[in-house]
Amino acid sequence: MKLTTAQAIVKYLIAQRTVIDGREVPLFPGVFAIFGHGNVTCLGHALEEERDALPVWRGQNEQGMALAAVGYAKAMRRRQIMVATSSIGPGATNMITAAGVAMSNRLPVLLIAGETFQSRIPDPVLQQVEHFGDPTITVNDGFKSVSRYWDRITRPEQVIHSLPHAVATMLDPATCGPAFLALPQDVQAEAYDYPDDFFEVQVREVPRPRADLGQLQRAAAAIRGAERPLVICGGGVHYSGAEAELQAFAEAFNVPVVETVAGKASLLASHPLNAGPVGVTGCEGANDLAAAADVVIAVGTRLQDFTTGSWTGFDPSARFVGINAAGFDAIKHSSLPVVGDAREALRELTPMLAGWAGPDDWTDRAARNTQGYHAYIDKIAAPAETGPITYAQVVGAIDRLATPTDYALTAAGGFPGELNNGWRAKGLDSFDAEYGFSCMGYEIAGAWGAKMAMPDREVIVFVGDGSYLMMNSDLYSSVLSGHKLIVLVCDNGGYAVINRLQVNQGGASYNNLLADTNHENLVYVDFAAHAAAMGCLSETITSVDELEQAFERARAADRTYVIAMNVSAYDWTEGGNFWEVGVPEVSNRESVLQAHENVALGKQSQRLV
Repeated sequence: MKLTTAQAIVKYLIAQRTVIDGREVPLFPGVFAIFGHGNVTCLGHALEEERDALPVWRGQNEQGMALAAVGYAKAMRRRQIMVATSSIGPGATNMITAAGVAMSNRLPVLLIAGETFQSRIPDPVLQQVEHFGDPTITVNDGFKSVSRYWDRITRPEQVIHSLPHAVATMLDPATCGPAFLALPQDVQAEAYDYPDDFFEVQVREVPRPRADLGQLQRAAAAIRGAERPLVICGGGVHYSGAEAELQAFAEAFNVPVVETVAGKASLLASHPLNAGPVGVTGCEGANDLAAAADVVIAVGTRLQDFTTGSWTGFDPSARFVGINAAGFDAIKHSSLPVVGDAREALRELTPMLAGWAGPDDWTDRAARNTQGYHAYIDKIAAPAETGPITYAQVVGAIDRLATPTDYALTAAGGFPGELNNGWRAKGLDSFDAEYGFSCMGYEIAGAWGAKMAMPDREVIVFVGDGSYLMMNSDLYSSVLSGHKLIVLVCDNGGYAVINRLQVNQGGASYNNLLADTNHENLVYVDFAAHAAAMGCLSETITSVDELEQAFERARAADRTYVIAMNVSAYDWTEGGNFWEVGVPEVSNRESVLQAHENVALGKQSQRLV
């Protein structure tokens, strides 16, 4: 059939299907789009022709709409993929940040940006960035560092090759991440006689690669020799749908489980073998177990520095077993690799460990540690009669009121640490903290996408004033589209958690809190009024008691509800371990020099291999 390149892309995406919970659904359920001269006349026209089969949602900012696509993919556990399309120039470069979020979190998103003309006859065109020595370079080359699959379509027939590879890359758990297509304006418009077979319906499945038998046997032998075994569960547990297998494995072999930020809510917080969050944003009890463990079974985690305490959080002699679909992650720090799907690997390891179990004194230690962790959180989360509201109290209030189906979402700043400790999951798959790329501004945009994926669940957004001011326009998107959110805006007067890092490493408080900037007129934002101007219901509260009442009003509301409040800039949940950051070796501040020595001392316990 004779189609333009743009029409062929749209028709191919519509033909891709997948199966979720026994029901066949579109693999690409929708498109986020901001149209400009580089994509409106061709790709936009093709999407309008198929508006019923592939719905389009208009974004307010290209980064925000692409972040919404990321939030959708995470909420759907990588089983469906949203598309985001922009024009050329700034529209395209706005999406690069979102591509970085998808890349670091191993999440599938299809990004399509317009491009300059392949003919080069009209050059330089509007929004074109010219490279004097290489005319083939455009701003879209910037996506190469943050894409798993990147292509520039220079002829219409190239999509026959490119699109299947892009889809396969995004569905493969070993390579999952964003795919990017650059579409030159003239090529979008060109027509080609495409074979009918290219547009036949294809039902796609996420593959479940099985681990090599020898790898499983070596892993089982190492685990059998453990006296202090520990499971670290990461986001791969969610993406594999391995929550039940994780619980069964822990119970069968009496092994405590600690969670990464991405792996949180893989096991209910109330489960006796859930020892809490581990790492820099973790709790003392979980970090104590990590430091003492002799065999660490890392399931579906890329072992980021916040999980490992910059690799100071473990006994140097501890043996790692890396269960991961990506071989790149499975072999980290001399781990015994088990390269395969997490669910299937746990199932296949189980009979190999028959008759073995971790010792009771080890799980008793884990239970005591966990009891202490919960007692600490209960204490700091309780309302206080005096003083400002703290992050811990905000999280504690919502944690007490939450139902098993509620979905907490945050990113960057102080909230990941507070929620990683204070959100005690009553339901599985109830948590999203974007901490792979730690992207401020993800919160509201990502929540819009998550709500699209889960229309029957309450999506609760925890956002600080800094992130809110970076990106808030998708509050308007959520109202326009009818995707209701509950948004808690906590104003601590600036970038307070970075101020904490700055001061804790010996520096002076400078340029993070508004009060410490060079700005002369400190005007504080009325966040409730701002949200109301975008169509939200909103209010400002001044106490934890008022927060609890406002949250119930928000739950009953028919559209996005924003609750704003002032909170302390100096009170934080403690319990995390060492984190390596660069601290000056030379300074005129004695406190900085002391902090440099402390970092050097902390690094002495780093695991190098």
